[in-house]
Amino acid sequence: MTIGTQISWLFLLALPIACISWTVTHEEIFREPREYCLGQSRRSKTFIKRKFFYVFTCEYCFSHYVTILILVISRYHLLFNDWRGYLFAGFSLVWIANIYMGIYNRIRINLKKEKLETEIKEEEVKKLQE
Repeated sequence: MTIGTQISWLFLLALPIACISWTVTHEEIFREPREYCLGQSRRSKTFIKRKFFYVFTCEYCFSHYVTILILVISRYHLLFNDWRGYLFAGFSLVWIANIYMGIYNRIRINLKKEKLETEIKEEEVKKLQE
């Protein structure tokens, strides 16, 4: 695989990693399991159990495990054709996926801010019309 193709795959494979990681750790569909994991990560008596459950509440942590799964499925490697290529690919994919999640989070915050500002302006218009 050429370096250009490897870089293209890097940016493409990071998309599902970011999507899966964000969905599990932030979206409403996984709220109940996430709340259970959050409780377990705070209340469990053993260090291992606390850290195991914490993984499901942190998009950065969870993205490492999703990346491992994607690497197993895709057999993607970066720069080297041996274990080093998988290591470089893994950390690179996590990094790019987390950049994607940061951008997505910023966009969501801006959209929520605009929605709230619009609602406030609509309320002001209604008050003026009365």
